[in-house]
Amino acid sequence: MKILVQKFGGTSLDSQEHREMAVRKVIQAQQAGHASVVVVSAIGRSGAPYATDSLIGFLEAVDPQAPMPPRELDVMMGCGEIISAAVFARALQASGIKASALTGGQAGIITDEVYGNARIREIRTQHLLSLLRKGITPVVCGFQGATDHSEEDESWSLTTLGRGGSDTTATALGAALKATAVEIYTDVDGVKSADPDLVPDARTLDVCSYEEVAEIAHQGARVVHPRAVEIAMDHRMPLWVKGTFTESPGTRIESIPNRGAGAPRVTGVTHTGKIVFIRLEIGETVHKASVEREVYRMMSRAGVNIHYVTFGPNALSFGVPRDKFPIARDLLDGMVVPVPYEAPDSSGKVAAFFIFKFSEGLDLAYSVQRPLLRAMESKIDVVDVPGAVFENCTTVSVVTSGHRRVPGIMAGVFETLAGAGVAVYQTADSEMSVSFLVPESDAERAVRLLHARFCQTTAA
Repeated sequence: MKILVQKFGGTSLDSQEHREMAVRKVIQAQQAGHASVVVVSAIGRSGAPYATDSLIGFLEAVDPQAPMPPRELDVMMGCGEIISAAVFARALQASGIKASALTGGQAGIITDEVYGNARIREIRTQHLLSLLRKGITPVVCGFQGATDHSEEDESWSLTTLGRGGSDTTATALGAALKATAVEIYTDVDGVKSADPDLVPDARTLDVCSYEEVAEIAHQGARVVHPRAVEIAMDHRMPLWVKGTFTESPGTRIESIPNRGAGAPRVTGVTHTGKIVFIRLEIGETVHKASVEREVYRMMSRAGVNIHYVTFGPNALSFGVPRDKFPIARDLLDGMVVPVPYEAPDSSGKVAAFFIFKFSEGLDLAYSVQRPLLRAMESKIDVVDVPGAVFENCTTVSVVTSGHRRVPGIMAGVFETLAGAGVAVYQTADSEMSVSFLVPESDAERAVRLLHARFCQTTAA
């Protein structure tokens, strides 16, 4: 039995016309000799009645001031996929296909008990295989599973797998069922070289490596969830991204040996994130490492992730997610880092106190703390650490394999952006991409410029 897993996103199921197109994809697969297992997301996107965000908002409105219990939140979020599975199973039945709607738990997807971001522990395939042998097409709720049966909890608790979890469901089922392939259906006809909303002439890539697509996803493209790609890669299972509304062959994602050999291949240009970039002028001092270490500790304790970290003889710079900036600002403004001297210096001072100061308007705590230290300046050195803040930044990335072996990509990016007057605050690179922190107002223009420079003449 050749099994094909077909996953349909919310926009593929949000109208009768779209559902009929999705049904046609299932019929085509079965006519080609495959036994289909269908995975569905919630119907529609944010704002639609049964979309996940809409369901969360409904539950949140019950008591906006209280945090939502994770277990009940998962039950609510799982409703969107349950509705979708029932509706699509009925659409298949109306077309003459035997079908059965299943929750994640009924499909045998067993997870840990981390509500909201559960991990799959195992998939018990007996029921799915039994349905397939009877000629019944399972329509499985994506994004969800269930905790295992235990003596402490006689009921199966519904869990969700985190955003993008329907893709993860599809590839995990494909691996467990030893499927010939997994097809991810969406409203575009494959993996694009850039966001088609920004670059209408972005190319559809014929084939990509697992590593390339994982990098594209990590860098912000809404194509396939990175965890789903990793599962497919671990099992060397072919993965397709196709359009529900076209007959385009889509993009095949597979293992491609030696992709990085020779000239660098530019797969695409992406953008992601709302970032605030912070620069702290610590000064040239033997105590700089101690001050930096305390900054890292404070950010860690507060749960603030930092990236784009840059060291210099005088300064420390890093980026934080915009939604975490208020926390970072409140921690740093007026923060005092005491550094004791091993022995009093020539003036009799025994320590240095480094106090952080942002620009006017962001320095409320500093303006209160600083006068309190004046009475101690006969015994300590008080060192101001000015902080500069660059708000409203975005990461733009050129996804490219082999760029570290062949020079030219970095130079080309800077030449393109500098020529257009786009400021670059910081850079970062990996084996698969080079990334640039730019003003958010310039992000769309930067994507278009870099796509025109690197992608329009690059072979797929």
